[in-house]
Amino acid sequence: QVAAASGHTVVLVDQSDEILKKSTKGIEESLKRVIKKKFADKPEAGAEFIKKTLKNLTTSTDAASVVHSTDLVIEAIVENLEVKNKLFQTLDKFAPEHTIFASNTSSLQITKMANTTTRQDRFGGLHFFNPVPMMKLVEVIKTPMTSQKTFESLVDFSKAVGKSPVSCKDTPGFIVNRLLVPYMMEAVRLFERGDASKEDIDVAMKLGAGYPMGPFELLDYVGLDTSKYIIDGWHSLEPNNPLFAPSPLLNKLVEEKKLGKKTGEGFYKYK
Repeated sequence: QVAAASGHTVVLVDQSDEILKKSTKGIEESLKRVIKKKFADKPEAGAEFIKKTLKNLTTSTDAASVVHSTDLVIEAIVENLEVKNKLFQTLDKFAPEHTIFASNTSSLQITKMANTTTRQDRFGGLHFFNPVPMMKLVEVIKTPMTSQKTFESLVDFSKAVGKSPVSCKDTPGFIVNRLLVPYMMEAVRLFERGDASKEDIDVAMKLGAGYPMGPFELLDYVGLDTSKYIIDGWHSLEPNNPLFAPSPLLNKLVEEKKLGKKTGEGFYKYK
């Protein structure tokens, strides 16, 4: 959405036409919300903006067939290294030499993905934040092999889609999640020890630190399975780091399929 709205030609690829129809509809709805703010007093200009944005967007179920005319590939599929690597290996065969590959992963190593391709110097991380149309930040990740030219292209692209890029080396969690995930885990440990209730911890962080959500609300929003997946991955990389220690309570909730907002129950219940 943000790429198409800023004048880029975009091909959105997913596994089925059904998913793509749903995604396109989601983008249309999101654009309508954008123009309510942006073109409040100019409805014609707003309608024109939506029309122009959607014109920049086409869809496909076959990534290999569309990648040959692409300058930048941004992968945002399931957080599974094997699946991502398989996709990148396939696209590497069909993409032109100049094409830059980027992953939107929040927790996996970019270097491990880059190593499965022949374009390690044209590979980096572009970590957008949810919801992307609202959030201004993009983390631009440089591996030891990423060329300066590639890095600058990724920074320029981030600015061109109206975001504020920050740069980070390929370290677990980059900047935001490296600080945020241990903070959320520490909140769970505080609650597990019985030092404070989850409600009071959430209120304390919202009113005391000015956070829009408390750590338990945020865990439920992100998904407890996603949070567990991240912490388990980091724990296997650095088993002696106390910040990455797994939580028995989090593990129990995931086992019970209480994954947060998406399942109707996590640390809190949702109607």
